[in-house]
Amino acid sequence: MSNTNWLLPGQHPAAAAAIQTELGCPDPIARLLAARGVTDPHRFLAPTLDDLHDPLLMLGMSAAVARIQRAVKSGEPILIYGDYDVDGTTATVLLKTAIERIATPAKPAQVTFHVPHRLREGYGIQNVRLAEAAEAGVRLVISVDTGIRAFSAATEAKALGIDLIVTDHHLPDGVEGVPEAVAVVNPAQHGCPYPNKSLCGAGVAFKLAHALLAANAITETQQQRLRKVIVPSFLKLVAIATIADSVDLTGENRAIVWLGLRELANPVQPGLRALMQVAKLALDKAPTASEVGFRLAPRINAAGRMDIASDVVDLFLTRDPEHANMLAEKLDALNQDRRAAEAAALDAIELQLLSLRSAAGDYPAECIVLDHPEWHRGVIGILASRVVERTFRPALVLTSEEGQSHGSGRSIDGFHLLDALTAVHGAGNNALFTRFGGHAHAVGFSLPTDRLAELRERMRLRSSTLLIGATLVPRLRCDLELDAAEITLDMLRWLDRCAPFGMGNPEPVLVSCGLRLSAPPRIIKEKHVCLSVDVGSGKPLNAMGWSRNGQRSWAERSADEGLAAGSIVNLAYRLRENQHPMYGGLELELVDLEVREA
Repeated sequence: MSNTNWLLPGQHPAAAAAIQTELGCPDPIARLLAARGVTDPHRFLAPTLDDLHDPLLMLGMSAAVARIQRAVKSGEPILIYGDYDVDGTTATVLLKTAIERIATPAKPAQVTFHVPHRLREGYGIQNVRLAEAAEAGVRLVISVDTGIRAFSAATEAKALGIDLIVTDHHLPDGVEGVPEAVAVVNPAQHGCPYPNKSLCGAGVAFKLAHALLAANAITETQQQRLRKVIVPSFLKLVAIATIADSVDLTGENRAIVWLGLRELANPVQPGLRALMQVAKLALDKAPTASEVGFRLAPRINAAGRMDIASDVVDLFLTRDPEHANMLAEKLDALNQDRRAAEAAALDAIELQLLSLRSAAGDYPAECIVLDHPEWHRGVIGILASRVVERTFRPALVLTSEEGQSHGSGRSIDGFHLLDALTAVHGAGNNALFTRFGGHAHAVGFSLPTDRLAELRERMRLRSSTLLIGATLVPRLRCDLELDAAEITLDMLRWLDRCAPFGMGNPEPVLVSCGLRLSAPPRIIKEKHVCLSVDVGSGKPLNAMGWSRNGQRSWAERSADEGLAAGSIVNLAYRLRENQHPMYGGLELELVDLEVREA
């Protein structure tokens, strides 16, 4: 039997009936949309640019636009200070492009950028970089995807005579508020009326770019070009960042991704074309959010994780196809290095996890803290995610270098990780972290290596009081229960129309009960499984269980649970279409399984 609680949403029959009448869709699709709170199904299925909010609604936006316009008109050097992940690098490209667009050919904008090196500099605005910028004549620095807690940097900028504009999406400090700056543009800050509080960093940078471009679109022709050509073009990178940063794909974010994915069909910019080619994505059709998340985003992130993230900015700015191909190949190679580093670390992590398990196979009811000096800092966030998947416990994973330990954390529902770090940090001489920040489910931090034991103990005391009972039982949120006869290609086509899927609008998990296996399980490459499921159509469907590192394999599980021809099972799955010309067709991708008594 499954160790996971399957949760199905409540029913909303009146809302579902209205949606079914309006769309002419199958009943399960109407129930799905009703359960997800969709009140305008046509708008949900086909967003438009009208679903994007006015950027001037954002607190600080008008002041930011005015200061940048003044800098461009007077020829002041401007520095964009980014971050090394997908969100930060794409935000840098978006804002640099927009600022250069509002300048005139006779007086081009003087815009440079700095993307920090993950290992040598770490996250956030560094005072030494501000000093270098001031010495080079920079009088305006604009942060993207960083800066909301950069109090020291803001003080340093002011002392150096630099105006600072902060654009960020991370949560502000609950006590100190926001840094002193010419403008702070962040929908998460107190008092900001902007409706969408879950923009990614590139989304906030795009809003500033949009406001700048709109302020300089004077004629009707310019305004029409902005709406029909320029904004859709910008949405390509915003969509990639929104997917990669795992923010909610609801409301405006959903519109951004829906529209941006369509713009990714047949991209013109050489760097984007080259990257899609090395990621083996078709150039003649829009990719899915899943393809962006699992093929494009890791290659972009690999630059910051393993080498120099500024290569990503160069890739998306270059007009030289040969240079673009070289950079794309480099990112692809770095992604292979990242995967190798991750695989090696996972072996060591598995040994550490084994030492934590009880005789009954349970993990302690606390936040798991793992460290190793040889783990690459570029993959510790990924490793933390793998530990959470394996243990269903919040996890902190650290590596150490020159007396400092650097960590990333991931969490589960019901345990707010940033709140936990804030609670254990302490104050004054008792303060634990050199730096920390993040969200409920993901954090980054550093601290002196000689205080690792103290971190473990503080997190144990904090988490053991909160991780109790139902909090530690994995929950699988399912969406629809389908009869076998409802598992059709037409259903899959309607599900595809509900994309893009991601946080806030996850790909539907379907449940079908009482299905019979028509053949013994077929084991693939010693860890995957293919089940042949009778759905009453005369032709069994394949149900594929794909295993990955850090998981108990589907092959082990099918053996342990005694699956055989004739077994009766309840399946939780996602609907797929195998495109193979010989044996393709509708199939199920297993998420979970329960064996029923015959």
